[in-house]
Amino acid sequence: MTKPYYIIEPKGKKVPIVISVPHCGLEIPEQLKNDYVDSQLESLDDADWFVHDLYNFASEMGITIIYARYHRWLIDLNRDVKSVPLYDDGRLITGLCSTTDFFGKPIYKAGKAPNQQEVDRRLATYFWPYYSKVEALLDECKEGFGEALLWDAHSIRQLVPTIQNDPFPDMILGNDNLTTASQKVIDTAFNQLAEGEYQINHNTPFKGGHITRYFGNPENNINALQLEMNKVLYMDDSERRFDTERANKVRSMLKPVFAELIEALS
Repeated sequence: MTKPYYIIEPKGKKVPIVISVPHCGLEIPEQLKNDYVDSQLESLDDADWFVHDLYNFASEMGITIIYARYHRWLIDLNRDVKSVPLYDDGRLITGLCSTTDFFGKPIYKAGKAPNQQEVDRRLATYFWPYYSKVEALLDECKEGFGEALLWDAHSIRQLVPTIQNDPFPDMILGNDNLTTASQKVIDTAFNQLAEGEYQINHNTPFKGGHITRYFGNPENNINALQLEMNKVLYMDDSERRFDTERANKVRSMLKPVFAELIEALS
């Protein structure tokens, strides 16, 4: 069976950090493509385009990367399995197997949305294998180093009115209100991020999705952080094409963040 994820192994000396990119996948299984609205299938919107490419420096630092093969419209790896909302402030929140995009437009043809049996199949086939692999990678880090950090990497449009009326800040560090990582790890990440020229928010308007909240267990030496960032920081103004110059600027800011985190974890 085709694995629902890709792994980029560390090239340098391995460190206790795993980067997860759950929303960069663009594939839809061939047998399901006819279920989707044609125009939606052509655009495959809502993806965190190229985020795994943005972090291409990480393997040289000894960091392991896991990223999704399939698009989040198949199943969203960063949602609760019962689609319990991550927030209760009235924003539009897509579910585990969402039937709309972030603007509320249908993604499935009439009568083609997955029933519960299909949702359960997708959980077993795509969702839990990703989680099991993340868990194995974190356990391996903890066994080798005594502590581990999961960095869940995301991006979003500059403006999504169904979530908030104002443009998002450049980056948002999330840790479910200081509960998914130790204070040392949180302070190291936030303070280093804040040294750059980008606007950095903390837990507002995003405090970490299901992956961060599921895996973060600092009392057991498993830390989890989510970094959300504006797509225009590393893509062009259309938010569809990768911009190498912008991406390299972000990379030059992120590298010292991970260097400090490696030091803090050691």
